[in-house]
Amino acid sequence: MSSESLVLFFIIGVVLVGGAVLFSNYFAPKSSNPAKLEPYECGIPVKDGSWIQFNVGYYLFSIIYLVFDVEIVFIYPWGTVMKDVGLTAFIEIVIFFVILGLGLAYAWKKKALTWV
Repeated sequence: MSSESLVLFFIIGVVLVGGAVLFSNYFAPKSSNPAKLEPYECGIPVKDGSWIQFNVGYYLFSIIYLVFDVEIVFIYPWGTVMKDVGLTAFIEIVIFFVILGLGLAYAWKKKALTWV
C-alpha cells in the first residue's frame, strides 16, 4: 500500500466519521430533561453522592468481555493465514483457546454467567 493511498484512506475516514457526528448533532432529536444529566448505574437512580461503595465484582464482566470479544479480533487474522502457516498456526490457536477457556472457566466458577 502506497503512502498516498494510506493518506487518502485516513482522510476519507475522518470525513465520514466527522460527517456522521455533525449530522447527528444537527438532525438528532434533543431533549433538555434534567434527569439526563444525573449519573446512574444500570438504570438505578443515585441515592447518595459519588463516594458510595460499589461491588468490585464488576471485573468478572470485563473478563467475560475479553473472552468473547477479544477472541474474535485474533481469530480473523489467524483464519486468513492458517493455510500458509499450517500446523504452527493451529498449535498457536489451540494455546490461545486454552487460555481463553481458563478465563471463561474462572468466570463460570465465580457464577458471573448467571442472571440474578
